Amino acid sequence: MTAQRLDPLGVYIHWPFCKSKCPYCDFNSHVRDAVEQTRWRRALLTELEHAAREAPARRVETIFFGGGTPSLMEPETVGAVIARTRQLWDMAPDAEITLEANPTSVERNKFADLAGAGVNRVSLGVQALDPDALAFLGREHSADDALEAIEIARRNFRRYSFDLIYSRPGQTPDAWSAELDLALALAGEHLSLYQLTIERGTRFYAEHGRGDFTLPGEEEAAEMFERTQRRLEAAGLPAYEISNHARPGTACRHNLIYWRYQDYVGIGPGAHGRFAEDEAKRATRRASGPENWLAAVEREGHGTVESSVVTGHDRVEEALIVGLRLTDGIDRALFASVTGADPVEALGEAKLAPLVRAGFVEVDATRLAATPAGRQRLNALLERLIA
Repeated sequence: MTAQRLDPLGVYIHWPFCKSKCPYCDFNSHVRDAVEQTRWRRALLTELEHAAREAPARRVETIFFGGGTPSLMEPETVGAVIARTRQLWDMAPDAEITLEANPTSVERNKFADLAGAGVNRVSLGVQALDPDALAFLGREHSADDALEAIEIARRNFRRYSFDLIYSRPGQTPDAWSAELDLALALAGEHLSLYQLTIERGTRFYAEHGRGDFTLPGEEEAAEMFERTQRRLEAAGLPAYEISNHARPGTACRHNLIYWRYQDYVGIGPGAHGRFAEDEAKRATRRASGPENWLAAVEREGHGTVESSVVTGHDRVEEALIVGLRLTDGIDRALFASVTGADPVEALGEAKLAPLVRAGFVEVDATRLAATPAGRQRLNALLERLIA
């Protein structure tokens, strides 16, 4: 198609199904005995066409298959979504196409076919390299499975990443440092390292509330975070976001679209979208229940349950919340182009000056950024800035 304007666009595809529900997970994921793959493929393509009408005349820079466990999708479905995206929008020749995968044998045996379908970046949910930790986290793969999956990913995809969760019960900073060293020996260009948090509605929430396990204390958790930053910086994979580390030039481009508050559409159950519409931002959300979403798409051509316009202060607030996660912070010119306001002027001297003096925020002519100390306390920092 001929694009009238080439604003960058990310396309997110949500596959909501998992083989089992992890006890720490509060994502929109569901376990089903069987999935009608052909029916789901048709529905995803239908909603994709609806999204192209919502946000036309863009250049697709990234596609991200998330979940759930999208490596349970048939490669034919993945390929059909990629091919239809190319038909519906202008698409960058070097578009980043990421798929999240688990390291079980069923899924890693699909890697060659997924690469053939057009996926050029895989993100592996390893979560731990310690057998006891994998059992605690409810993972269905072993440490050996993870090592094999990383090797197969290395052979089949131009780019790969994997996730680990730290600050687990009983874990010490020294034990985490040793696991980090092993991870770095396996890593390519990107690692995602998340501190375990207890989320309401998960199995861990109930178990932690009963006292079945305890997490490392605040000082130990902070030490693990700081060791992570130092160790990966020294290894050439500095943090570009609170939990994400990459060699220069290899950050996840799709996630950068989120954090820079640029345009993206969401396809599938529970998927969110944010895209420019005139002088505002359109916010969309699809039905979260898989069966409800599927029925709505087959009936209406889309599963949208919320569609609203984000303007003024709300748009500035949303962009601040995501942008301050980045190590480089907020580019003031880009921020102004997507929100219509300069972030420093929007926040004002009265809010920023005390935080600058305390060493939590940095401001110059081109950017607004949280310092390392500020990023480590980002929730508290945002409360001060957005109150």
